[in-house]
Amino acid sequence: MITKGQRINDRYEIIKSIGEGGMANVYLAQDTILNRKVAIKVLRGDLATDEKFIRRFQREALAASSLSHPNIVEMYDVGEDNGNYYIVMEYVEGRTLKQLLKKRGTLTLPEVIDIMLQLTDGIAHAHDSYIIHRDLKPQNIMIADDGAIKITDFGIAMALNSTQLTQTNSVMGSVHYLPPEQASGKGSTTKSDIYSMGILFFELLTGKLPFKGENAVEIALKHMKDPIPSVRKINPNIPQSIENIVLKSTAKNPKNRYNDVKEMYNDLKTALNEERKNEPKYIYKYPEHDMDEKEPVLQEVKEEQVAKQITEEKESKSNIVIWILSIVFLLGVIALGVVLYPTFKGSDNIKIPDVTNLSVEQAEKALTNIGFNVANETIKEYSETIPEGKVIGTDPAIGRSRPKGTTITICESLGKNDTYIIENYVGKNYIEVQTTLEKLYKMDVEIEKRSIEITEDMDLQLIIDQSLEVGTEITISEENPTKIILYIPDAYDQYPDFVAEGWTVDEVEEFAKKYSLKFYIDYVESTEYPDGTIIKQSRTGKIVNGASLTITVTRVPDEISTEDPSVDDTDKTEDTSGNQ
Repeated sequence: MITKGQRINDRYEIIKSIGEGGMANVYLAQDTILNRKVAIKVLRGDLATDEKFIRRFQREALAASSLSHPNIVEMYDVGEDNGNYYIVMEYVEGRTLKQLLKKRGTLTLPEVIDIMLQLTDGIAHAHDSYIIHRDLKPQNIMIADDGAIKITDFGIAMALNSTQLTQTNSVMGSVHYLPPEQASGKGSTTKSDIYSMGILFFELLTGKLPFKGENAVEIALKHMKDPIPSVRKINPNIPQSIENIVLKSTAKNPKNRYNDVKEMYNDLKTALNEERKNEPKYIYKYPEHDMDEKEPVLQEVKEEQVAKQITEEKESKSNIVIWILSIVFLLGVIALGVVLYPTFKGSDNIKIPDVTNLSVEQAEKALTNIGFNVANETIKEYSETIPEGKVIGTDPAIGRSRPKGTTITICESLGKNDTYIIENYVGKNYIEVQTTLEKLYKMDVEIEKRSIEITEDMDLQLIIDQSLEVGTEITISEENPTKIILYIPDAYDQYPDFVAEGWTVDEVEEFAKKYSLKFYIDYVESTEYPDGTIIKQSRTGKIVNGASLTITVTRVPDEISTEDPSVDDTDKTEDTSGNQ
């Protein structure tokens, strides 16, 4: 357990905890060498012996380390100290975009455009570095005190040229920002990040999410099937040029989206120009539900293409064998010269071909025939998409250029992993976790509420407990799904209907105390209802801590006439509430 004052790697002195997650905890620390505050993410102790979690944690470090941009949280250091795997990052003074939205509801249009320009600029840099974020949402975007945004948490980011992604690595991001292609299991591309940014753009403009549902699966289906609601119907003051950006970025069919993030960035820059505000509404060129075409991540070399390449090279070798024999002596002299004068030695780099889905033997032939060496042992990984015994990828990665003679290690598929290790879900959004467990791991997920003390900034969708312990190994099975119960706070985020549900005055008063509401009672004479009946309430909709709540309560005239007429009802109300 990491405690205040503890030093990591004899350098980073822990100041306090600033966040907890299912995989890692985040601490504010002091870099005692460079004398600056840093954020240090430490893999949870109960996961530090699990190779899968360690690889995932290290992959986040690798993904972030290749990125240097003013709108991406900078990574300073990564390592391991006494069993503690850690990542040291830039510490951002500010709040998350989620916290800002929760406080303000909606932002002004210039503010939204400024945030989106910074966001698209940062993600464009990530894409230029061959990194897809895959989990863009307000919780992963920090806003510094000076207004600068910082993109965080590349924990499930994917390298465009990496094929060594395990089942654990393939966990989806938030279901509220989930691209249709990810929801349907077709994988992520750079256009997937564009979709997530479009949904976030919608939320910034309207203060609400476009798709809601009773469970995560229902929301995911809406991302796949339902058209995006019109932001102009919600707020007619939004120009058509802005709605067009929402429409284009959130298209179901990736072919209807922006070609890349830079194109979206350029569109945002000019969207508020007078000549663009009333431009025609964006019309999709391709059918919205034509989802068959896969976006290219890297140029694929199919099995038959590799076989053809091998055949052509063999034929070429046969045609020049006589020529080779005739000048064998000259070649020997050249070879001797290379040995004697290594400074003159040079070798052309060649690209590692895509041997995905080939057998190990076929991949070995494809690689050796173009000049690579192949390691005797393969790396073995589970894969949801690559059959057992077939090739997942290579190390170095497919598409990289390396000199002839480089030793390539093949990554071999073990097939689908039929087991899953239960993680710590406490503190995570229950909708996201439910979607992941049901869709990826075929689990039977139940949501139950527990009564706990409610604080002003509490997120009522966060998990507070779970029925299965962290580290429990389960079998993935659609026929016999493993059951898990996720517990969330037993609390309202909307005002109940006190009148229709027959609440008593004491019950409403207790409700007001629980949510820190200023509570008032208006009494009215009535013979239509029993004495003390609630017939009206002043508020409905979302609960905001500290707001005023007034209920109208009936009094039978005979009872009122027996009371001292000098007593003022308002004074009684104040005495009852104690909150004025």
